[in-house]
Amino acid sequence: MPSLYSYCIPYDDGAAPNPYWDVCTLVICKPYIRKTAQVGDWIVGTGSKYARLGNKRTRDMSGRVVYAMKVTEKMTMAKYDAYTMLELKEKVPAKSRDYRRRVGDSIYDFSANPKKPIQRRGVHTTVHAATDLKGQYALLSTHFYYFGENAIPLKGKLRDIAQNRQGHRRKLNEPYVDDFISWIEGCGHQPGTIVGKPLCNLFASKSACGWCAVGRAEDDALDAEEFQ
Repeated sequence: MPSLYSYCIPYDDGAAPNPYWDVCTLVICKPYIRKTAQVGDWIVGTGSKYARLGNKRTRDMSGRVVYAMKVTEKMTMAKYDAYTMLELKEKVPAKSRDYRRRVGDSIYDFSANPKKPIQRRGVHTTVHAATDLKGQYALLSTHFYYFGENAIPLKGKLRDIAQNRQGHRRKLNEPYVDDFISWIEGCGHQPGTIVGKPLCNLFASKSACGWCAVGRAEDDALDAEEFQ
């Protein structure tokens, strides 16, 4: 049986996860999940009661699925860097009017020294490097649903998988795996669908990116904690 990981995602900005260019990727943030999840497992980000809007305003998104991805490929961060440079250059962060390019998650350049990658200019800074690299792996999915600002509410007993605090759930989700997969697959959307924009636009205000970046660093510091 696949594992079902769920965690609260208070900073839905299109970077982690990055649902663009037909592949949903989790490459920065959530180091413990990236290290342990395997192909076939499901990763679910549920909304926060105080989901950030990017200008120090919040919205109650609790009990809702922001995104769900079935892991279809797992590779080292170094391999992901090489892969994006050849096959998926849009995931490499770049100055652009296209928001999707600006939040690219291929932030670490391993080409010169695989043991000491260089951090590209992107949504993360040196504050996040140690935690990002601790995850070691990139998770990719061509079978995903990204709802963003149009996050859908969990139904019935599936509300129990919503992680309303820092850390994540896995073992506690074991009774819900089959029901969740049946529910999400029957939600009326084709796999690979982007239903809504990210709730938080990092570049909508000068303070937005810094505010979210600091919050992500604090959240990821507790990522290794799994609630039993």
